[in-house]
Amino acid sequence: MLPRLELFPNVIEMNFQARKRLGCSVYLVFDGADWLLIDIGFENSVQEIIEIIRQMDFSLAHCRYLIATHADVDHIQGLRRVKELLPSAETVGHPESQRLLKEGDRIWTYAEISAQGISIDLPVIELDRTINDGDRLQLGSKELEVWHTPGHTEGMLSFRLGNLLFCADNIYRDGGVGNIDAHHGSDIPAFIESLTRIRDSDVEWLLPSHGPPFRKDNALLEAAIARLDGYQHLSDFGTCAVDWPLLDEWEDELTRGVLPK
Repeated sequence: MLPRLELFPNVIEMNFQARKRLGCSVYLVFDGADWLLIDIGFENSVQEIIEIIRQMDFSLAHCRYLIATHADVDHIQGLRRVKELLPSAETVGHPESQRLLKEGDRIWTYAEISAQGISIDLPVIELDRTINDGDRLQLGSKELEVWHTPGHTEGMLSFRLGNLLFCADNIYRDGGVGNIDAHHGSDIPAFIESLTRIRDSDVEWLLPSHGPPFRKDNALLEAAIARLDGYQHLSDFGTCAVDWPLLDEWEDELTRGVLPK
């Protein structure tokens, strides 16, 4: 039997368990015999993840949920394959993720980014059930509270377990956030609301979908919020901005005939 390396009580992260990068963070949460997975990553890592789970003496028949935090290909490409291996588990995610996965949308899932030569297989996936803000997932005696935290994507979900928040692609330990891209459905005002909700919560630890878990740091979150607020009023992120004050200033200068300084 492989020793279970718990980051927190009842929480195992599969990259940490494997002592190497397998892809996005894949969290295994358990209580007694029952367990679930938050995200699964790329299809080519599924078999290795399942084998490690088996070696940790988890019964494959007792996986209750396969959760998709959102529909990005680096989080869900292996979902259909892992469902084949764990047929008793229920696949769940936000209604918007359900739509994108069912339609096989390659642009909004980042499966196709032609400018960077990225083209990744995206199997059509239909979730067993959709979940949304305020829903709860029961796992033995434990309960995960569902938070809808859009911004990076419309369908982004986070999950609270006691003083832990599985915060998906909302914030990372270095203060970075999930990609902001209009073609991906990103929404900066919504992102700010989601980060503000996390900042104002009493959770103590953040467990992101990329990189290491870390203690919630309000100064870090405030810096990210301020940065995103600035992006709303600059050209940097194109149509994700809400306005561009420079053009109003320029129009006024044109009217007054202001010369360059």
